[in-house]
Amino acid sequence: MYAYIRGIVDECLSDRAVIEAGGVGYLLFCSSNTLKTLTRGSEAKLYTHLHLADGVMALYGFAEIQERDMFQRLIGVSRIGPKLAMSVLSVMSPNDVYAAIMTDSPGAFDPVPGLGRKTAQRIILELHESVGLAAIGSSDKREEAGLNDYRAEAVAALTSLGYDGLSATRAVAAVDTADSVEELLTKALRSLAK
Repeated sequence: MYAYIRGIVDECLSDRAVIEAGGVGYLLFCSSNTLKTLTRGSEAKLYTHLHLADGVMALYGFAEIQERDMFQRLIGVSRIGPKLAMSVLSVMSPNDVYAAIMTDSPGAFDPVPGLGRKTAQRIILELHESVGLAAIGSSDKREEAGLNDYRAEAVAALTSLGYDGLSATRAVAAVDTADSVEELLTKALRSLAK
């Protein structure tokens, strides 16, 4: 219904913002990552998602299209509602969620309040194929699938060394190419040492 709202930031609270556009104040629920980009009195453009459930309408706002798209994917997972999806996006960027899904790393979701390990595994299971197909071109599928197997092993190795799941996932996702798990692990450890 609404693609985006552009207007003046009238109010910023802990989980929502009010944007005045055309004389109307729109209340938008936002992730903390989006709220960090807003300044009261300045102009902002937020991409939106209108959610209707149990007769209640809520408008969600996002600073980037990628964040909105990931939110829509997350609420498509069984038993994940908008509140939990916003919690995920308040702690993790869309790229972090993508990396956790592609490396099969439920531990990356550990910092998200209210999200247990089983729910994290459900997110990975239900979104793995759709996120993978969106990111991988048809000619690169085999090569990317092999690298993703390496990534999952490297994340598991880093977490067994004591790194938290989110840091391990970010370090492994930052490595562009590797011919083996050992090479991928070495490059990830170098980035973590910085």
